[in-house]
Amino acid sequence: MSEKIQKVLARAGLGSRREIETWIEAGRIKVGGELATLGDRIEDGQTVYLDGKPLKLLKAHEKRRRVLLYNKPEGEICSRRDPEGRRSVFESLPKLKGERWIAVGRLDYNTAGLLLFTTDGELANALMHPSNQIEREYAVRVMGEVSEESLANLLQGVMLDDGLAKFGDIQPGRNERDDSINKWYYVTLCEGRNREVRRLWESQGYTVSRLKRVRYGNVFIPSKVKSGQWIELSDKEVNTVSEMASLPSYEGPELLPAERRTMQRQERKAKPRRGGR
Repeated sequence: MSEKIQKVLARAGLGSRREIETWIEAGRIKVGGELATLGDRIEDGQTVYLDGKPLKLLKAHEKRRRVLLYNKPEGEICSRRDPEGRRSVFESLPKLKGERWIAVGRLDYNTAGLLLFTTDGELANALMHPSNQIEREYAVRVMGEVSEESLANLLQGVMLDDGLAKFGDIQPGRNERDDSINKWYYVTLCEGRNREVRRLWESQGYTVSRLKRVRYGNVFIPSKVKSGQWIELSDKEVNTVSEMASLPSYEGPELLPAERRTMQRQERKAKPRRGGR
């Protein structure tokens, strides 16, 4: 049975399908000694090389599908490296051998909240794909009294520089004082364009002073997971995430007892962090 290169390497946790496609275009991948091209497929038993080094590839039933939930603080970037030396979300995650964590989408530097990571690039790709229409929910604090007209505009649609955008729903949040200049709202989106929540509010003349993602599909941040902490989802929860992404339930091998103990120890050591601006 043959499969597309990017699907096999993404499932192995080497990167997202999009990343791997750029590697193919850059000539970094060979199959059986020949440079790979987009659209090529891998047959069972073929050796794949990345930058001249052979890769150990597992079949679908041999690969563990792991998912982390991370409560990102403000003041962290979602890239692995930053020329400005800012802290990366990946610095807070547990270390892996022979694979890596792939972020499901991004949150900008000054946005906090729920981020999912997985070792399965196929799952990451499906969770981010627009066709699955997975809803994201944000708690947002805006400055100023919000008019009914502005709320109607945000629900009906606003033309931004990258196209029409709108919230699926807007609900008032809990405000400590009615006379406060800052007001909390809960808003939902089914896409992940760059700074979309902030840009939508800014289109109506409002400034966002705080922004936190509280839900991704049917996954919420548990109250025990403080800012800067993570937990690994159980196999049952991973299956729920897989179904949300329109993928079959996970049927791979479980973590070995020693691996599970290591993860639990790392989870206990993860300390809450206060994000900076």
